[in-house]
Amino acid sequence: MSVEVELQESVRYTPLQRMRHSAAHVMAEAIQEIFPDAKFAIGPAIEDGFYYDFDLPRALTPDDLPDIEQRMRRIIAAHHPFLNDLWPREKALEYFRQKGQEYKVEIIENLTEAEVGIYQQGNFLDLCAGPHVENTNQIGPIKLMRVAGAYWLGDEYRPMLQRIYGTAWFTQEDLDQYLWRLEEAQKRDHRKLGRELKLFTFSDDVCAGVPLFYPRGETLRHLMESYVRETQERYGYQHVWTSNIGKVRLYKTSKHWYTYRENMFPVMKGDQELSDDDAYMLKPMNCPHHILMFKSQMHSYRELPIRYAESDTLYRYEKTGTLTGLARVRSVTQDDAHVFMRPDQIQEEFNKAVNLTLEVFETYGLQDYWVRLSLRDPQKMEEYVGSDEVWDTAEAALREAVDSKGISYEVGIGEAAFYGPKVDFMVRDALGREWQCSTVQLDFVQPMNFELEYIGEDGQPHRPVMIHRAVTGSTERFMAMLIEHFAGAFPVWLSPVQAMVIPIADRHQEYAHKVLTQLKAAGIRAEVDSRGERMNAKIRDAQLQKIPYMLVVGDKEAGAEAVSVRLRTNVNLKSIPLTQFIERVSAIANAKSMEL
Repeated sequence: MSVEVELQESVRYTPLQRMRHSAAHVMAEAIQEIFPDAKFAIGPAIEDGFYYDFDLPRALTPDDLPDIEQRMRRIIAAHHPFLNDLWPREKALEYFRQKGQEYKVEIIENLTEAEVGIYQQGNFLDLCAGPHVENTNQIGPIKLMRVAGAYWLGDEYRPMLQRIYGTAWFTQEDLDQYLWRLEEAQKRDHRKLGRELKLFTFSDDVCAGVPLFYPRGETLRHLMESYVRETQERYGYQHVWTSNIGKVRLYKTSKHWYTYRENMFPVMKGDQELSDDDAYMLKPMNCPHHILMFKSQMHSYRELPIRYAESDTLYRYEKTGTLTGLARVRSVTQDDAHVFMRPDQIQEEFNKAVNLTLEVFETYGLQDYWVRLSLRDPQKMEEYVGSDEVWDTAEAALREAVDSKGISYEVGIGEAAFYGPKVDFMVRDALGREWQCSTVQLDFVQPMNFELEYIGEDGQPHRPVMIHRAVTGSTERFMAMLIEHFAGAFPVWLSPVQAMVIPIADRHQEYAHKVLTQLKAAGIRAEVDSRGERMNAKIRDAQLQKIPYMLVVGDKEAGAEAVSVRLRTNVNLKSIPLTQFIERVSAIANAKSMEL
């Protein structure tokens, strides 16, 4: 399968994607007009648009995009048909070799088909399996977005190409809405807000992809993790702690070594003469460690299910180019859990896991989500561990559990974990972007890998079944999503600082700190702005910090044991008794309400 065909399949070409794929070819034709000696790589449609990779005689800049865009519009208006043909493999090789198109030649050489697809529109002929629109005039409004670098085939040891990203939509209104979302997304970018709200930072003196959290960021993490912990305990989970390292042989037994090795940190042998299997690894997953805990004791069928939960940091050696703020890191903290159960408990435990997930979503105000039933890809069976019989049983059991729960879902072929099928919850944020958060995975394989047993009612050993489960998934990624979803204006219960006390003048400092003491005694997270700035500047700064409440105190408030309350929305509640304010905030925070 060619790189381009593989990309086409990955985005499941809809009519919109077909149009965007056609726009990529039009962009390549425009580049060919400007650079007759250009070398062309691939040009697929992607989620929100398209791109094409080029090897060009000079580096492109943003100033080049208007010219390319103008040429594209001229080509689009010319109604050029997209003509499809099939060429014998050798004919295609000869043609692209003569043209000096080495990337196309490499793609063809890696194909096994006797014939290859060819598409031509106007003066541009390309190796392509399609699909395309009928003619260029069926391409809607376009916009070129940016120029970036991309290694050929994603391999850092191959040539660096120039990639132009663009987008195309059916109507101008759709395009305008998309551009608005992008602009809004830039304002909400968690990396930008993380700096402005003093939540986290990164340092060149620490491993790339490992964030450092300021006090406010750590408070936010603690609030998120504590909430999930408390909720899990209500659902019968017991919290454990396991080490940050394990031996290579542990991950060989779990098969992570064979299926996940490229995402694991290098082996550590230290000064000892350790064998390869006894060398140490930074922990990439919790499940092998929880399995060892289960295996260390004998269990009766009466004890099951056993639910182990852990919020622990894992280490995954993601490629540098994929790291994106908190959304993609190398130190991943998961609200991870593993349930060891009898086969007859699958439905009940699946229901519990889903109910827990939905309760957490409701608390966070995340109401827009969809569910994916992730199964094996029958064309890539070598990527999965376990027999077909075991997988058939697991997939049938999970599908039955989902159907019995009454959940609407889409099937994702090829999205299963290497050890079992799973149900993934895909959450849409305030801008309609999707984030994969919760997952519930059914596993018949790992209990076999580790030879797990429990004693059944008949007094004989039996094999348990496992559920791997995460509610919010990665704490870091979920935090990134929340920052962008709320644009940094967190609900009161989740705000690192809930109230900023602002004395009008220096003589009001004493009363401001008295207010602070009472707020903290009531469990309200508050600070005093003791700077020598003017009151209005302090209010503005607190609003920029997205702090829910600004409590202005002066002579009048000090005399009445009151505070003048201004919301971050700039609504002025005026002066109210301090005890009344404390009651109000405590009620809102305890209810985890979205109100102010």
